[in-house]
Amino acid sequence: MILELNEVLLEGEPRTLSLMAHERQLTCLTGGTSERLTRWLYGIMGFVPVKSGFLSIDGEPLTAASAETFRKLMAFAPAQLETVGEVKTYEPPSVQDVFNLKANRDLPISNGILAEEMRKVVAGGEDSRVRLLAVASLLNKPVMLVDDVLSEAMPYLRMKAAENRIVIVTSQAPEVLEQADVVVEI
Repeated sequence: MILELNEVLLEGEPRTLSLMAHERQLTCLTGGTSERLTRWLYGIMGFVPVKSGFLSIDGEPLTAASAETFRKLMAFAPAQLETVGEVKTYEPPSVQDVFNLKANRDLPISNGILAEEMRKVVAGGEDSRVRLLAVASLLNKPVMLVDDVLSEAMPYLRMKAAENRIVIVTSQAPEVLEQADVVVEI
């Protein structure tokens, strides 16, 4: 599987972005503000309009009609749960929202399995970002998007990439950039 952005210009962005993210590869988006990095993840999921260029998975382009199908292939671990101001396009889900989604009800995720996965992410990790990353991983989707990744979670994410997943993270931290297979400056 290949996720490709070819000269993509998102609404509200000053520059285009091109990248090819492959299975078994950990790609890190960096540079700019955290808001811009998050906007690019939202754009990959089809929540921010593409003004020009194209985004595709295995050659199938992202369109208004295909956005929902694209999102079914993706697991997203947001950096935070709360939003500021009025939500116009997308509000990151809470852990309970993820469990309540009809598409996820049949998944074998229990509190015990979630706690075990959280220990794998970061030993002793209990914060919400660790929990959201564990839930995203347990969804077992071929594409994982992780906003503002914890540097301590990079070995775990490299392991997930090795399981034939595309893993795209955002970060400014040098220790994250050093561990990524590909670093893309926005």
